[in-house]
Amino acid sequence: MQITFKLFATLMEYLPAAASKNSVTLEVGDAVTPNQLIDRFSVPRSQVHLVLVNGVYLAEADRDKPLREGDALAVWPPVAGG
Repeated sequence: MQITFKLFATLMEYLPAAASKNSVTLEVGDAVTPNQLIDRFSVPRSQVHLVLVNGVYLAEADRDKPLREGDALAVWPPVAGG
């Protein structure tokens, strides 16, 4: 199945060379989970803060549930501002 994987801010360095801007379209197995994709691209879990699937927040407890065809997985690191 095909999904879109997006990384933002400092996490963009973990995207493969084929990425365009901050995202890449991937062909993945039917049972792939957000955590598996995060690990596949060696994104340190300590740097994963906000995870969205199709624009909907995904709690940490739900990140081991399989993605579906056409899903867009977006990941942000912790951010600070003032």
